[in-house]
Amino acid sequence: MSVTTRCRSWVRSAVLSVLVVAFCGACTVGPFGPQNEAFATPDHVVKPAGPTVTPTEPTATPIPPTVAPPTLTAVPPTATALPPSPTARPATATMPPTPRPPPPTVPPPTPTRPAPTATVPLPTATLAPSPTLAGPVRPAPGQYGLAAVASGFRRPLYVTAAPGDTADRLFVVEQDGTIVTVRGGRRQEPLFLDFAANGAFYVYYTDFRGDTVVARYRLAPNNPTVADPGSEEIILRVEQPHSNHNGGLVLFGPDGYLYIGLGDGGSGGDPQGHGQDPRTLLGTILRVDVRRSATYAVPPDNPFVGQSDRRPEIWAYGLRNPWRFSFDRLTGDLYIADVGQNAWEEVSFQPASSKGGENYGWKVYEGSALFQGPPRAGLTPPISEYGRQEGCSVTGGYVYRGRQLPALVGNYLFGDFCTGFVWALTPQADGSWVRTLLFDSNAQITSFGEDADGEVYVVDRQGTIYRITAAG
Repeated sequence: MSVTTRCRSWVRSAVLSVLVVAFCGACTVGPFGPQNEAFATPDHVVKPAGPTVTPTEPTATPIPPTVAPPTLTAVPPTATALPPSPTARPATATMPPTPRPPPPTVPPPTPTRPAPTATVPLPTATLAPSPTLAGPVRPAPGQYGLAAVASGFRRPLYVTAAPGDTADRLFVVEQDGTIVTVRGGRRQEPLFLDFAANGAFYVYYTDFRGDTVVARYRLAPNNPTVADPGSEEIILRVEQPHSNHNGGLVLFGPDGYLYIGLGDGGSGGDPQGHGQDPRTLLGTILRVDVRRSATYAVPPDNPFVGQSDRRPEIWAYGLRNPWRFSFDRLTGDLYIADVGQNAWEEVSFQPASSKGGENYGWKVYEGSALFQGPPRAGLTPPISEYGRQEGCSVTGGYVYRGRQLPALVGNYLFGDFCTGFVWALTPQADGSWVRTLLFDSNAQITSFGEDADGEVYVVDRQGTIYRITAAG
């Protein structure tokens, strides 16, 4: 079934500073600042158009101290959302740089923490890959590029496909909250989006108060092409102390649970220490069950269930701003791209065999470099990182499982919003990872996407959706 969705008008008039839509399968989206044509980058600092500046992140202006500490409220579906305040939060930073440096000639930085020893694990019981998984091969640089699929979008932030869809459709989310279907390279009118058979979908947005909301919507009972604006059920609400680092993704995992990415609450340098405080939901990835409750239930095997000093919803923590994360559709491994502070961008990894509970280190470490406080053992270091010579805001992608580019199979593809570089990350037999610069996309990469066949796409905030292809 399909649905016309213009979220901007029916999410209780909320500002979609962060919007994420999840099928009962997988999907995602991004930010909005309508009153001054501002936009939110993957680092979720709301940034107006203007002159270019240095790529280091400015410190955001904090919300007045009368705002309560971050809490989560599971609102029953009969409750009404809090009314929005009359104005959105002001922009707090300037436009990210547009110049793109040439591909670097320096080698990747040497980590100050040991590389993880993770190997590609056997799949979980919910997956059914081939019993013999050949190791990925490091791809050659200069052999890949982009092919435009569709253009003319208004600040696109995400692209995806419905699981198992064979109708050659893509779903594109624009920054103003519009969800668009693309077929044969053309934007379809009227706007609509297909959902799973139960007609439910999940939206992650930032309201006028600046707080994070995850809500469930359904199709109109008498019109399967329209979303019911009165069907909103608040799944959770998290108060945000500052206007940046809101995360921005909800995603169904291979286990059927909903994963929710939340940043550390913003400002700069995590002044309230949320990243290392599992009593708060900020700086985490949550794992909740939305199938058996009007709001959500905590899976009984979550790592902190029964621990009074830790929130049971937390699946992993120690994150600064996990703008994009994804599951390998074959193995179930989880890849997390965590936007850095002023020096290092990083990619973290969780094997499918994990029981959760990883602490990825922020703000003790930024990447593998000590950021604040004494060194600590027992933290999970990134599998890859890069500095300001190569970019300033990492955008996570996908492990390539398509058929058109066999040399890329098994490689994790990701990029940088500021420079447009696209890399492949290849696991090695000794547990290390090798990063290869594939090409300079010349795009402001807000997201990657994956279609039903496993082909990977690049979303350019300037208005075009591209597919990664062989060069030439």
